[in-house]
Amino acid sequence: MDIFSIIQLLGGLAFFLYGMSILSSTLKSMAGSKLGTLLKQVTDNPLKGLIFGAAITVAIQSSSALTVMLVGFVNSGLMELNQTIAVIMGSNIGTTLTAWILSLTGISGSNPLIRLMEPKNFSLIFALIGAILVMFAKKQKRKDLGNMLLGFAILMTGMTMMSSSMSPLADSPAFARLLTAFSNPLIALLISTVLTGIIQSSAATVGMLQALSLTGQISLGISIPLVMGANIGTCVTALLSAIGVNRKAKRVPLVHILLKMSGTVLWFAIFYPINSVVHFGFLNHIVGPFEVALIHTIFNVLITVVFFPFRMQMEKLCCRIIPDAPDDKDTFLDPLLLATPSIAIAESRNAVNRMAVCTRDALDVACAQVRGYREDMANYIMSNEDKIDSYQDHIGSFLLQVNQHGPSVYDADELSHLLLLINEYERLGDHAVKIFDVMSGLHDQGSSFTEEAQKDMDRILTALTDCYAEAFRCDIEGDAEGAGALLPLKQVIGKFCEILRDRHSRRLAEGICSAEQGLAFNDILTYIESIASHSINIATAAVRYSPGKFSSSEYMHNLNTVSQRSYQERYDALVKKYISSEF
Repeated sequence: MDIFSIIQLLGGLAFFLYGMSILSSTLKSMAGSKLGTLLKQVTDNPLKGLIFGAAITVAIQSSSALTVMLVGFVNSGLMELNQTIAVIMGSNIGTTLTAWILSLTGISGSNPLIRLMEPKNFSLIFALIGAILVMFAKKQKRKDLGNMLLGFAILMTGMTMMSSSMSPLADSPAFARLLTAFSNPLIALLISTVLTGIIQSSAATVGMLQALSLTGQISLGISIPLVMGANIGTCVTALLSAIGVNRKAKRVPLVHILLKMSGTVLWFAIFYPINSVVHFGFLNHIVGPFEVALIHTIFNVLITVVFFPFRMQMEKLCCRIIPDAPDDKDTFLDPLLLATPSIAIAESRNAVNRMAVCTRDALDVACAQVRGYREDMANYIMSNEDKIDSYQDHIGSFLLQVNQHGPSVYDADELSHLLLLINEYERLGDHAVKIFDVMSGLHDQGSSFTEEAQKDMDRILTALTDCYAEAFRCDIEGDAEGAGALLPLKQVIGKFCEILRDRHSRRLAEGICSAEQGLAFNDILTYIESIASHSINIATAAVRYSPGKFSSSEYMHNLNTVSQRSYQERYDALVKKYISSEF
């Protein structure tokens, strides 16, 4: 093996890792923002978590990436440790798919169909299709598919290069002597662990082992500890993700390590003592890429089968090794999620939904204050406002960081949507405080609305409550059609405010109401109009950013032209519902 073979080996490894990176990042992008939501939904059932963990890892081609996601979820308080254990076990099984794909390098023959299945041939076809899609496709999904095919082609090309670089070793006496060192399982385990820790990819280590197996000099006895070492070494990425997180999150990579280490220790404690007495002859059997993939799969499946019933005990052990700390707090929208923009945006969406709940609470309390002032609600109003402002600051800063990590076109649209929402919700929170201030000032003056003015306020507050409640629902549920039905309500509220201003002016002229009462009444009507406007902005954002069905401009055009009759009918019905005939 000369210097050029070494260069080819390292170049092949570089191609492999780069191809794996492209493939993994593209698959994560194509998986979409629903990935995190689905993950949390299925983790209440351990068996579902196991299956889904395997499925996600197959989808994104990286168990380490999934573990990093789980660390971020636990650090943010979005998941508990017991929910992640089954998912990690499933990810260990899902990650073995790569080895099975790489086992195709062992295929050879003269039949055209068999030759087509050789990586050096089909990877070129994938590269051609991928390049065409990336350069000429207009839809982002097709471009993503092209990037995925290119990543896979680069990965398989790297594997082919590594295999070719190692082919001279088949007749090398020096290589044969080197393999005697690997006959010691502990040395093989250590070398494989260190190598995988450096390159942070068990798939690459297993791939190199599969390439080495093509020399015809790798035995089963050598490959088993090398595969185990690759599984232990891949925990380095998870360990790095635990730097700077809280103690609860540090337990997630600990589960990953304990599973791999326990499986290896169990194997060494049972198998090798028996082998020292019985001397298993099958360990001298020469393996190929297929057998290496099989060993990789069997090891991870056995770990899951053995330790799956002991999930609770493993959780308790992790809690003992890393105990809780009194000052340990959850991190709001953990930066670890930034590595996967679709997941980061999904969690931002969840945070925005929580912000919406706080905002609705603030508006409900503000409306209640108009109906009957309570001085003891002042602290609640202000603390809730601080919470809403904190949501805006944290979510806004986090989304700007997500934008720097290259979100997909669809994620970028959702990112813009969320930035719009947090500003609208923050303004609604401000208006709730302003209403409270008006009622507080009126109370401090020893005054309140007259009975007739209070009845007017009660009627319009009913319309306003229905408006913002429905707007929030349209936003959270993504109901674009329902958002359109809200537009007439804003017009009705505007007309209602004009009627109430005229009525209150007459009361002022007749001396029924004081100047202070008149100012307070008009101020609150102004805030009601603003709240209705911001609510409609929130609702129509569901139309503007609705994926795929129709554009907001088309929808609004149809609403204002083709559907004028239904719009008018809706408006008339709302006038009848909210504006009494006495007006």
